[in-house]
Amino acid sequence: MHATAIILAAGLGTRMKSALPKTLHKIAGRSMLRHLLASCQPVFDRIVVVLGPDMDAVRREAAPHICVEQADRLGTAHAALQAVEHFGEGEVAVLYADNPLIRTRTLNALLERRRTGDTGLGLLAFRAADPARYGRVIGSAGTVERIVEWADATAEERAVNLCNAGVLCASAPDMARWLRAVRADNAKGEYYLTDLVGLARTEGRTVAAVEAPA
Repeated sequence: MHATAIILAAGLGTRMKSALPKTLHKIAGRSMLRHLLASCQPVFDRIVVVLGPDMDAVRREAAPHICVEQADRLGTAHAALQAVEHFGEGEVAVLYADNPLIRTRTLNALLERRRTGDTGLGLLAFRAADPARYGRVIGSAGTVERIVEWADATAEERAVNLCNAGVLCASAPDMARWLRAVRADNAKGEYYLTDLVGLARTEGRTVAAVEAPA
């Protein structure tokens, strides 16, 4: 079955105190973006990289893959939506270019779980010895009820060590519909990818957590 990866790469290097876009910083001689592309290439039929304005260096690093521009940085769901015309058929997974250690076998497991049974949305998760301020995945028996950001979590929820890795996978029609339904009714006025969990569950769809090594 056809599968498309949407890689969000519009982030700047601000928090890294660098003028170099975040995803171009190198690990073991290769940029973070190239590490992730290498993991995605054996799994996905198409890879689309979402850039910010004036990010020609990232565009060159992403070649020969398709690049689209997010002119205004309005959040992660908004970024993914810029690639909607390239979703095609089959599965669509949304990833972050600053996650260079995701492995090919992890992506295969995510796609396989999404295609199993009645799973509407697959979510990549991991268990951390120290979850710190990661968003917590709340649910049971591998089924996700919601994602709670650390700042909004109760003491009981903060005790959960299953954390959100950020990667989501759905069928192309579901992904497009849910992205278009996300609203920016939050403090930052941004469109958040994590809102897809609530949208899927509102439709009665199963959201499944796929655990990967931290």
